[in-house]
Parts: sequence; structure tokens; C-alpha cells
Amino acid sequence: MMARISHIQTCFLLSTVWWICNTNGIDLDGHLQQLKENYEILAAILNLLETLERKVEQHDNLFIDLKNEQHQLKVESSDPILRTCSHIRATLPSQTSGMYWIDPDGQGIGDEPIYVYCNMSTGSTAILHDSESRISVSRCNDPGCYSRLINYSATIKQMSALAQLSNECHQSIRYDCTSSPFEINGIVYSWWNDRDGKPQYFWSGSRSSVHTCQCGIDYNCFEALSDCNCDSSLPTPLADIGVITDKNILPITRLNFGRTVLDSSSGIHTLGRLECTGQVAPVRAMPSSCEDLWRIGHTLSALYSVMGVAMVENVYCDFTKLPNDAGFQKSLGFGYVDIRSSPTYFYVQKNTTFYATDTPIPFEISKVNVGGAMDLKSGTFTAPRPGRCFFSFTGLAQFPFSSPYKLRLGVGLYLNGYLNGRSWVANTARNQWSQFTLQSTLNLDAGDKVWLQITDMSDGVYLYDSANHYTHFTGWLLESEETSNSL
Repeated sequence: MMARISHIQTCFLLSTVWWICNTNGIDLDGHLQQLKENYEILAAILNLLETLERKVEQHDNLFIDLKNEQHQLKVESSDPILRTCSHIRATLPSQTSGMYWIDPDGQGIGDEPIYVYCNMSTGSTAILHDSESRISVSRCNDPGCYSRLINYSATIKQMSALAQLSNECHQSIRYDCTSSPFEINGIVYSWWNDRDGKPQYFWSGSRSSVHTCQCGIDYNCFEALSDCNCDSSLPTPLADIGVITDKNILPITRLNFGRTVLDSSSGIHTLGRLECTGQVAPVRAMPSSCEDLWRIGHTLSALYSVMGVAMVENVYCDFTKLPNDAGFQKSLGFGYVDIRSSPTYFYVQKNTTFYATDTPIPFEISKVNVGGAMDLKSGTFTAPRPGRCFFSFTGLAQFPFSSPYKLRLGVGLYLNGYLNGRSWVANTARNQWSQFTLQSTLNLDAGDKVWLQITDMSDGVYLYDSANHYTHFTGWLLESEETSNSL
């Protein structure tokens, strides 16, 4: 812009010199007056151009700021990012349909959060990609000679986690064809690749071992003996429209077509977004596996005790992996005998922030409280009889302010007023959440009381919670001395 202004000024000066050199003494005063007026007009124009230039720069800066603001939403949100659109819909029902950040594999671990479209009327989550429009297949003859990689707005790991959290997932696919069969004379010309890159030859439903299309499932294909409309060799415009419903192999990662070399051949593919809806059945009782803990919201890889078939089992949960991954759960091969005669166990949660010290942490939500030994309002567990008990706590600390020094939050497990064990977490950055955990096994007498309490807390730091439930406290009576003595 400034180069253009300098060019205008140069042209004006040159034209002025040329005019003076060619006036031949004709009314110089009048012409000088005219030149003065012209210069004032030009100065006004230059001033206007400079103003426009500043406005353009301001607009560009504003656009950059908006993009940066959008990029930082997942970091600077006032609430930790939820895992699916169904979770957002259940937690924040007043939200409107649109683009949202979610983190299916768990916040703070795994891959970065993803930007998805949430349909709040259904709670569905849609993953966008670069092949949603109608795309023509290039002419070629060999099987799979046309191949298109599908680029999604999410990683495979995040999409796999979304599928495991959702009740169902599906992806629509359409192929408009003329003399371009999927299969003919025993030769496979077209297929698609699943989440793991494996070739799949079905174009609707979940029959992954069978080549078929929706018309083959409904028995109404253009040719009665064909499994797909496009398998017809006739030069007739046809189409196969289907919905893939096997969430364990979605999304479609590559499309492959062939035999479109004839003059009459044509092929156009249209691939829908990956859409997932609903939630798998929530964990209502005591967690029985690392997958239950992952669904509840645990993200800290550690040793946990879970309820087995006949005993409490000790397992190591690697939450950097997904439940279907090898090594996600490792059993340590030992446990404690379950007390079947009079079981005692509880699992409680919070839904509000807590920042009081020197007082037991209360709880608002009781998922299970078998035996009634846990009192939510006081946050106190009272041993119904002597025995060995296991306790596990997970909390989320919020650090809203930055500091050159480490800010911290500590929570302790108290037995009859005495500190038995403590866990704490520290941070220096602004707007950060940090998860921490505490586990302990105690020998208790009947009437002993156990509770959690904030032991130390920096200014501005607190135990964060909301309707999403980030605070978990569980306990089991592993072995009763009364039962052991009677045996």
C-alpha cells in the first residue's frame, strides 16, 4: 500500500514539472492556484488511502486473533473438555448445534482434543473429512487403480475412543456407476479400507466377511442374482447407497475403484461423515475393570483395585492406551476374598467445587453405597465391623493463576482424626487442571471413621468439580475379621 502511495506522489511531481516546462508564460498565477487545489485533493486521497490501509491491517489482525482464540478454546475453557457430544448434551442441555471441542480418549492424555460438529437435538458427534462432496473416479482399468485417501479432522485414536464411548457409529457411502462394477467374473475391482487399513468388500451394514450392498440385503438389486446394483455389466446409470454400521472398524480411511476405462464407464463416490450417537451403559456399580474406570473418567495410569467375580482384584491400568489396545489392563494375579455374607462398598462423587480446609470433604452423588457405611453429607465412612478396607480417591485440582512459584493442592486420608496418607499436585501455569490420586489399605475396628480432607492449598487453588464429576471416592471391605474368626 505505501509503495503505491509513493508511486502516486512521484507521478504527481513529474506531471507538475512537465506542465511548468510547457506553460510558455501563460497565466502562471492561475495555473499555480490550480496546482495547489489539485495537490490538496491528492493529499486528501492519500490520507484516505492511509486510513483504508490501517483498517485493512486492523481487520487482518482481528481475523488472526479470532483464529487464535478459536484454537485456544480447548486450553482456556472455563471447564475441562467433555468427551463426546452426548456428554455435552447431557451436561449442558441449553447448547445449540455447532462446532465443539471434545476429547474422547481423555483430557490430559493421548491425542489432542478434536473439533467436531455436535447435533444437540440427537446428541450425535460428526467427524468431518475432505471427501464429503461428489468426486468422480478417474478412468483406469486395473483393480483399485483409482485410490483416494480420506483425511479426517481427528486422529484414528480419537475416533476409536469415540466409537468405544458411543452406543452406535455409522458412515454413509454412495457410488453412482455406469459400467464400473465392484466385482465381475470373480475379479474384485473395488473396495474400501477400514480403521486398521484392512480391505473391506461390503458396502452396507456390518457383514464384513461378505461382499454385499443394501440392495443385496433387501433382495431388490437391478439384476436379481447380483449382490450390488453396480455389479451389473449393462451400460445403465445405477447407484448403490449404503450405511456402514460396524463401529469397531470405522471410519473408512481409503476408497479404491477400478474398471472405469470403457467409453460408457463412469463412477462417482460420495462419503458421509463418521457419526456416533448415544453412550454405552454407564457404570452403576463398583468398577470391575480398567475400562470401567476409563469410562468413569480416570486418566492417571496407576495400580487400581477392581471388583472381580469372586474377589477384589489388583490391576494396572495404562490409560495412555484405549480399552481395546493390548496392555491396557494388566492383572497382578492376586486379590482379596469377597465378603459375600454382608458386603460393604461404596462409590461417591462430587459435582461442586470445594476449597475448605480442616474439614472432611462432603459428596453429593452416591453411585453405590452397599452396607450404608458411607455418609455423603459428612463425607465420613464408618467401619461396620473389624476388617481390612481399601480406599481410592481421584480428584482434579484447578490452578487459575500463573505463579513463578509452584502452587499446590494436597488431600489426605484421615483415620479417626489422624493423617494416614497424603497426595498432592503442583503447577505454575495459568488455567491448568491436574489430576491426582490417593490409595490406601487400612486395618479398621468397628466404628472407626475414615474421611478425606484438604491438607494444604495455595491461594486461588481449589478442588475443582462440576456436573461432569471429576472427584471420585471409593472403598471396599476386603476382609472381615469376624468372618475369618468364624471360619
